[in-house]
Amino acid sequence: MKKIFLVVVSLSLCFTLPSCNRKKLTEVVEVPLPSAEEKITIGQPDDVNAEDGPFDLIKLPYKYNELAPSISILAMEMHYSKHYLTYTNNLNKLVTADATLTDLAIEDILKKLDLNNADLRNNAGGFYNHGLFFESMAPKAGGQPKDTLAAAITKDFGDFENFKTLFSDAAEKQFGSGWAWLVVDKTGKLQVTSTPNQDNPLMPKQTVPGTPILCLDVWEHAYYLDYQYKRKRYIEAFFKVINWKKVGERYEEAIAKKS
Repeated sequence: MKKIFLVVVSLSLCFTLPSCNRKKLTEVVEVPLPSAEEKITIGQPDDVNAEDGPFDLIKLPYKYNELAPSISILAMEMHYSKHYLTYTNNLNKLVTADATLTDLAIEDILKKLDLNNADLRNNAGGFYNHGLFFESMAPKAGGQPKDTLAAAITKDFGDFENFKTLFSDAAEKQFGSGWAWLVVDKTGKLQVTSTPNQDNPLMPKQTVPGTPILCLDVWEHAYYLDYQYKRKRYIEAFFKVINWKKVGERYEEAIAKKS
């Protein structure tokens, strides 16, 4: 193993006795460099599999490195293969242990959720929210929505820039961990909202209930590797990778169910 040497120089100062001599003390500290075994290895999304159960990870439609520089390969790999996988495995254990949940779609589990059931609330929310988030992004995406969704955003928010400001504010001002959302409410109108922790607008007793079509994860694990405490920069970067085609499809599906 290669080694480097650091020379640390410190001064010993005496303040109580005027005659005290000042001495320089030099200490040589041996610091080993990381070994080859300590280097970080990045896998592939298709190599990640959930434990047996009714729910599986959504398959990423892109590789870990394809959202860079908005989201780095390391941040993406950690988020998908560690955090999202953990929520999925935990949800499968909870559902397998409760016969009343085994045949329900995730949306139905969320809509019928007992909010006092903290384990199910956190893990069902974490599973659903992350799946929607990952599918809301794509390489070489961003820009602005088109067609039906573009018209709806103009109708309900005035214009795209006003929507972007409202959504960015919801994400930036969400205290602590949580999510920002674009939802279709029960009247078919688009609304922006935010939720704490792993809550989402499908759950009971939400301030703005509705069908989510776009979300942004503002937990620190989503952005701290890339942006540290600068959440605003992360939000700006997110708009460069939003998959507006997918969001538009979700919007049209939500409207179709209401007609």
